[in-house]
Amino acid sequence: MAKYGVRVPPGIACRTPEEVAAAAKTLGGESGQVVVKSQVLAGGRGLGNFTSGLQGGVHIVPVGEAQALSKKMLGQTLVTKQTGAAGKPVDTLLVAQKLKLVNEMYFAILLDRASAGPMIVACSEGGTSIEDLAESHPEKIIKMKINLDAGLTTAQALELAEVGRCWLTPG
Repeated sequence: MAKYGVRVPPGIACRTPEEVAAAAKTLGGESGQVVVKSQVLAGGRGLGNFTSGLQGGVHIVPVGEAQALSKKMLGQTLVTKQTGAAGKPVDTLLVAQKLKLVNEMYFAILLDRASAGPMIVACSEGGTSIEDLAESHPEKIIKMKINLDAGLTTAQALELAEVGRCWLTPG
């Protein structure tokens, strides 16, 4: 996405504690902190728990603590709302630069099973649990089906941009 001008935090995928330590040193930046994220095919990682007892699959830590934390995460099983009780093994961690965020938004392109085609899901509120937000405030979630033949139309892109502009307007 960065190749096309989308602002994304720099990150490095790591499979060993040594790789995590090196990535943290590279990405520590001004804050001296990094974000260490479990990479599993499930949502709710930040609110998940490891079967070992470690709370949370996403942590913000000082650079010097990233390697020790990674030893508690790699090779362990993370249980989230989406994994079920069996959980998912964590064999990769994403070490990302910690950024000072003005606000968070959620944007995804996913497969809509009903239409067997792509759908954009967007929300003015990002964070740890888009699923919970969808339950408590469904009106805040935008769902836009994309026609496979036409692709994202100019009208749809403008509609998303307009909604996005509203999200960024105070009040």
